[in-house]
Amino acid sequence: MTGADIFDIARDGIITLVLTAAPVMLVGLTVGVIVGLLQAMTQIQEATLVYVPKILAIFATMLLTFPFMGAQLTGYFTRMMERIASSG
Repeated sequence: MTGADIFDIARDGIITLVLTAAPVMLVGLTVGVIVGLLQAMTQIQEATLVYVPKILAIFATMLLTFPFMGAQLTGYFTRMMERIASSG
């Protein structure tokens, strides 16, 4: 296995990680910003207020994107197994 192969595997893993985690992270960020803006507008300074909406939104996003996440991870696993089979 050459250095280029290792970089290809690492790049593929990072791209898979970003594609898998991006929907959940973006929803968490969006809900956090919206709740933060609402807290600023209403001057409610409760630190724990952001957690419940964020947890619910992330849970709903995970339920909706599990097929996509599974497809991404399955594709990555298949590519790695093909690479192992072809190199050995």
